[in-house]
Amino acid sequence: MGGFFGTIAKQSCVADLFYGTDYNSHLGTKRAGMATYSKEKGMTRSIHNIEGAYFRSKFEAGLGKFDGATSGIGIISDTDAQPIIVNSHLGRFAIVTVARLDNMDELEREMLSKNYHFTELSSGKTNQTELIATLICEGKTIEEGVENMFNKIKGSCSLLLLTESGIYAVRDKLGRTPVILGKKDGAYAVSSESNAFPNLDYEIDYYVGPGEIVHLTADGWKQIRKPGSKMQVCSFFWVYFGFPCCDYEGINVDIVRNALGEALGKADTDTDADFVCGVPDSGVGHAIGYAIGRGIPYKRGILKYTPTWPRSFTPSQQSVRNLVAKMKLLPNKQMLEGKRVVFLDDSIVRGTQLRGNVDMVYKYGAKEVHMRIACPPLIYSCRYLNFSATQNDLELITRSLIEKYEGQHDKNLQEYVDPTSEKHKRMVDDIRKHFGLTTLKFNTVEALVEAIGLPKEQICTHCFDGSSYF
Repeated sequence: MGGFFGTIAKQSCVADLFYGTDYNSHLGTKRAGMATYSKEKGMTRSIHNIEGAYFRSKFEAGLGKFDGATSGIGIISDTDAQPIIVNSHLGRFAIVTVARLDNMDELEREMLSKNYHFTELSSGKTNQTELIATLICEGKTIEEGVENMFNKIKGSCSLLLLTESGIYAVRDKLGRTPVILGKKDGAYAVSSESNAFPNLDYEIDYYVGPGEIVHLTADGWKQIRKPGSKMQVCSFFWVYFGFPCCDYEGINVDIVRNALGEALGKADTDTDADFVCGVPDSGVGHAIGYAIGRGIPYKRGILKYTPTWPRSFTPSQQSVRNLVAKMKLLPNKQMLEGKRVVFLDDSIVRGTQLRGNVDMVYKYGAKEVHMRIACPPLIYSCRYLNFSATQNDLELITRSLIEKYEGQHDKNLQEYVDPTSEKHKRMVDDIRKHFGLTTLKFNTVEALVEAIGLPKEQICTHCFDGSSYF
């Protein structure tokens, strides 16, 4: 995944850019960068590896190089080194992207055959942000170039483009990732996440629509390309990605998580437990909702050690994810000992982290461990976003079981999607047995759609049910 932030102001924008970009840090752990523009210095750029450190610790000491800037863009990325600065017939611009290109190799071959070249190599491979910038430069205007990019890529791409005249904000053609505008006196901002706004005194001004292009200046913004009529915003933003106080399409993350947990709690009439606990951090909102729906106390049987341990979902190496998952969670033995506990988590992907968590709570005295998952089982890997480090379908615990049952991992998938089918029930029970859980239940696609509150055709639920509307 990844997240970006941009701002343009009548005075210096550097502090807002620095902190606004930092507020997107929960979306990535690999690379980070900032680029600014000032009349005196032109474009200034800085990029750092953040795999072993926090964004602020890498950039704070070097903020002086951006002095005098009144506009800028920043990125937290799990893909390429960004921003890229380009000099072209469209003028000089800096670009950051939140993107996944499924046809990257095809596009690269096509462009190299036309005598294009790429200079920003990431780990020996063409940098996809540079490739996207090159596609945009094929247009006679920025709008035409973005249209060209939309038409040629398979996957998704939202981006910010910093020019001498302002910032262009572009949302993915089907709106798979959010782009939100904020405003305050003398400045405008754009962010992947609205939690970047409150402490910088911005208020949400506008939710950029699917495929829409807007141009921001310090005085306001104007629409360059109208939004499309079709949208497939990723449902996993509400389940897991989003910071709890974020809003997408005007719908708050934690309110949705509370609703998802409450739905599980109301349906869970046959489970007796002493308390409910969220698996930190994203499971907390779900667990609070479950406690309300089921009518049992919420307590913190396990806690996240927040001072030093980041998210465990995004690091690319499984061994690193496993280490982080183990070290970041601490059990409260006196709370767990002898108790029947319902744990709420956002999802099960491979299950490697869940195995360790279950062993831990049993080790520290839990009598029963009931697991409730806020979303349905993940049956399909994501085709549109880099929402996990999963490389293929067989890395999903569900697919490994389906291969065991069917002899191939992609057979009769819709029967496993259907929560009323015997095959689905068998799969869930085998996952329960694998982890040594007392009980295991998942939410349904219908409950997920109802909690978000958008029409089903506007929400991407592909990883749960294989749906693809457009």
